[in-house]
Amino acid sequence: MKAAMYYSLDNIIIENVPLPKIGAQEMLVGMRACGVCGSDLMEWYVKTRVPLVLGHEPSGVVAKVGSKVEGFDVGDRVFSHHHVGCLTCYYCRHGAYTLCEQFAKTHLQPGGFAEYFKVPASNLLIDTFKIPHGLSFEEATLIESIGCCVRALNKCTIQTSDSIVVVGAGPSGIIFSLLSRIFGAGQVIVTDFIDYRLQAAERLGADLTINPESESLIDGVKKATDGRGADVVIVTAPNVNAYLVGVELCRKGGTLCVFAPTQPEDFMRLSLNKLFFSEVKLVPSYSTSHVETRTALNLIQTKRIDAEKLITHRFSLNDAAKAFQTSARSKQCIKVVVTNEP
Repeated sequence: MKAAMYYSLDNIIIENVPLPKIGAQEMLVGMRACGVCGSDLMEWYVKTRVPLVLGHEPSGVVAKVGSKVEGFDVGDRVFSHHHVGCLTCYYCRHGAYTLCEQFAKTHLQPGGFAEYFKVPASNLLIDTFKIPHGLSFEEATLIESIGCCVRALNKCTIQTSDSIVVVGAGPSGIIFSLLSRIFGAGQVIVTDFIDYRLQAAERLGADLTINPESESLIDGVKKATDGRGADVVIVTAPNVNAYLVGVELCRKGGTLCVFAPTQPEDFMRLSLNKLFFSEVKLVPSYSTSHVETRTALNLIQTKRIDAEKLITHRFSLNDAAKAFQTSARSKQCIKVVVTNEP
């Protein structure tokens, strides 16, 4: 079968790889659509594992089921999450599924950017479900990314009428601006250096957008919040400077959500004295679980989030390299999806 083999961001080659063999409790799915995630573009994050097939936002059609699989049949349209917790360990019992030792060890094989992928038994049992009628494969690829944002906002405990600042207007940033309103935020401010993305954020409901190259971000947020600063600041840009600014954008007692990872060798200096007396809270949020993916599906199905409006580019599997380049370097795109028709 064909797969987009990743060697580097500038070297993605369509290669023939073995069709995955499934066990009695596993399932083979023919990929129909798979989103390009921001983490797919972080070379430092994947360089120790190359070559590999990326793609963890896939949807598709069941091609084969193991002899002990129940509830799924050939031809079913499905979404499957690439990581799942064990549900029994200390972390899972405390609801911290993403910290489970099994979580990061579970993967769809070889990855979503392939003609077919295998759903292991644990993923099939815990976080694989049928795509409802009327929902496209492309829309279903947003389940994982929306789930990640839902989990982050749950951890930030937004209160009614809170002011929210989203730093970075990429796919996650725009999803956050949409979700913040659903979570009860009274004001949503989005900042980015790319006007195209700010205009998209405005179309999709942001109250205020700020390009720091055109005006002072801190002054703009202070003015919009009666001088206090934001109740919650969500940083979706994997950049230390973005986090340093994020701290300054928080009001006293506010929350800074650490949503985008920086490189391991990157550090930021924070005054613990200032942190202590301002009581700004740092809340990291990594990935999503089987809990939030169900919420995300409901949000898409009910059109409370119109996933179709987030997708700006579609490429065939043969053009996966172009999909990566567009997502990484184009200043006029939001969500990029790779598709594969049988």
